[in-house]
Amino acid sequence: MDTQEKELYQSLLIVVSVVGITLLYFIITIIRYQRRSLKLHKEKIQAEIDTLEKERRRIASDLHDELGPLLSAVKLQINSLNTTDPDDEAVISKSSTHLDSIIRKLREISNNLMPNTLVRKGLQKAITEFIDNNRNVYGLEIRFICEQEIHLNQYKEVNIYRIIQEILHNTIKHAQATLLIVKIVTEGNRLLLMTADNGKGFDYFTKVKDNPGLGLRNLQSRTEVMGGELTCHSEPGKGTTYTIEIPL
Repeated sequence: MDTQEKELYQSLLIVVSVVGITLLYFIITIIRYQRRSLKLHKEKIQAEIDTLEKERRRIASDLHDELGPLLSAVKLQINSLNTTDPDDEAVISKSSTHLDSIIRKLREISNNLMPNTLVRKGLQKAITEFIDNNRNVYGLEIRFICEQEIHLNQYKEVNIYRIIQEILHNTIKHAQATLLIVKIVTEGNRLLLMTADNGKGFDYFTKVKDNPGLGLRNLQSRTEVMGGELTCHSEPGKGTTYTIEIPL
């Protein structure tokens, strides 16, 4: 190789090196930008979820600690009224019954907003209680399968509980199903939450593309902030299954 060829080879080598270093720099910059964007996105979603949960706790506390006792006091006052008129007695009895229904409904709403069982006894007990309260409501049979002891931090337990709530509400509202199966298992360092219904199903990709809806966005957001993955399989007439994989 003569001197001219050596110089040309060295020049090409320098050019290739510069281009390679430049490309590597841009690739690293893009990766860092994507990671930073993903982190900011997760932080934004987490802040929204935290705000929502705080508001739910506040409303649940107001309902339980203020409205509940107030209605109970009103009921006592109504029942303490003395009257000999049969019509008045019928009104008092009917009003007392209505108040019982309102107080019971307030407790249900308060419990749905922030279930005491979830705080006191953990995820499995809370899910069991929630499903028992909704079993066979609206003609929907619900089966809950969890054969292992599940121990998670409260942050993940709240998110998983909300995901199950959302899936149940979506099933009742849209699926026209008669059966919903909810199953939780742990495999190694991951938790799998799987649900399946026998409802009318839908075109998942069209739904997500055209109008994902608040329910699907909530499922995706809560799964995402836990570092998990959400998979949905659904076809018209073939029901809907959700698989949510969450790292432990």
